[in-house]
Amino acid sequence: MKKKYILLLCFLSFFNVSNAQVNLSVYSEVSIITAGPGSELFEAFGHAAIRIKDPVLQLDIIYNYGMFDFNAPNFYTNFVKGKLNYQLGRQHFNQFISNYNYQKRNVQQQVLNLNQSERQAFFLYLENNAAPENRDYLYDPYFNNCATKLRDITTTVLGDLVTFDALHQSQENYSLRALMREEIPWNTWGSFGINLALGNKLDAIATEAQYMYLPNYVFQKFKVATRIQDGKKINLVKREEVLLKHSKQSYKAQIISPLFVFGLLSLLGLWITYKDYHKRNRTKWFDFLILFTSGVIGVFILFLWFFTDHATTPNNFNFLWAFAPNLLVAFLFLKKKSKQWFATYFKFVTVLLISMLLFWILGIQSFPYAIFPFLVFLIVRYVYLQHHFSTSNQ
Repeated sequence: MKKKYILLLCFLSFFNVSNAQVNLSVYSEVSIITAGPGSELFEAFGHAAIRIKDPVLQLDIIYNYGMFDFNAPNFYTNFVKGKLNYQLGRQHFNQFISNYNYQKRNVQQQVLNLNQSERQAFFLYLENNAAPENRDYLYDPYFNNCATKLRDITTTVLGDLVTFDALHQSQENYSLRALMREEIPWNTWGSFGINLALGNKLDAIATEAQYMYLPNYVFQKFKVATRIQDGKKINLVKREEVLLKHSKQSYKAQIISPLFVFGLLSLLGLWITYKDYHKRNRTKWFDFLILFTSGVIGVFILFLWFFTDHATTPNNFNFLWAFAPNLLVAFLFLKKKSKQWFATYFKFVTVLLISMLLFWILGIQSFPYAIFPFLVFLIVRYVYLQHHFSTSNQ
């Protein structure tokens, strides 16, 4: 067995040097591999890759566009800025399938209906992409990821011969955000964080091609895809196989969920506001905490919007509640003497919150569902502070 793997490694090394000299046999196959979701957030969407198998050459390789290196220079800085440097990796299929079996995740295979020259074209394309000078690419979780690559490679190799027919689901007019919620439950911190950080580009109705940013839809779209061969329209997928069958996993909600936290915080805030109203008082530490936190989040949203290369962070109307100037006002609140313009300021931010709710209703942007009780509390608190500063200088 060890000797077999040593020979395989030598064979792969030879491909890197001179892949144009290697011809796949008539028994070779090109397959789309889709893996089901795992239990962690980064596994929630599943995974997709391409398999090249040739029993004559004793070749069985997975081409995986989901590789990245935590130890790469400035990895975390580039990640925050939107420069997500991923790469195409190659590994033996047995290693790939063993890893997913260990994780107890489903894996399916769709063998493509290709002639020998087309299989060779896939192979050469992937080997060229796997070369050190070509394997890196700028990853985007919605528009250029491990799943969309399979669509793009297939259309590049086959051109007008392939058609990805429409799915029934697309008649429901899903947005990219709605498709994401199929995989990540809304009341999880992962869903909350994504919906907080990303703007309304995700709320546009997804095109048929854009469905394929999710491996599940890659499988479904390849399943109904057709191609022209010898002047006839046939299925793109020759056969389907279940390679691993396990109970379906999913990214689960935590006990201390966003709705629990924001609901509890909102109830506390309404109780404090009720007490302040009857005592004609203002709980300064609480107002500082709310304004400081929302201001910091607002600064983060504006940073992602204007100072990064993320395609989906602009036009993020979460800034209407996470208002960056709140950060400055929070510190002004700590001073003993009140400012005359505080009443006007809180009237303004109340209007922003109401505008945000209108944006939500009109479908301009969908916001994290868990934030709704907190928005209600903010409106109540801001109205009270507006009233407080209109009638008092304390």
